[in-house]
Amino acid sequence: MPTVELLFSAQPEHVRTARLVAAAVARRAGVDEAALDEVRLAVGEACSRAVGLHRSNGVEAPVRVMLNEDEKTFSIEVADEVPGNAHGSSPDSGGDEAADDEGEMGLAVISGLVDDVEVIEGAVGGVIRMSWPTPSA
Repeated sequence: MPTVELLFSAQPEHVRTARLVAAAVARRAGVDEAALDEVRLAVGEACSRAVGLHRSNGVEAPVRVMLNEDEKTFSIEVADEVPGNAHGSSPDSGGDEAADDEGEMGLAVISGLVDDVEVIEGAVGGVIRMSWPTPSA
């Protein structure tokens, strides 16, 4: 079960709230102070990507952010409910090319900020998993 689960409608103005919540939970989990900016930026990029995917594909479901605190890691999952073929991973995805480029740029930024990142695209949506080390208890 996530430490904190945040659901928000796919509106760009809610991304800032997700960033603030993620930074606060990361700080409480013991993520190094120097890494908090990376957490904020990575969550902002992942949430912006999810919002863009929802809006460009007409998905009404909320974007989901799960923040998990374990003994040695703090992890964040940002999930969208856009089917895998709409993520722009295939040449015939039929999606908006500008949105696809923006999503790919967001993934590149996340990969540059987070050492441990995983992108999963499934039939019912995608998930970006990111994690940071925390001091052991």
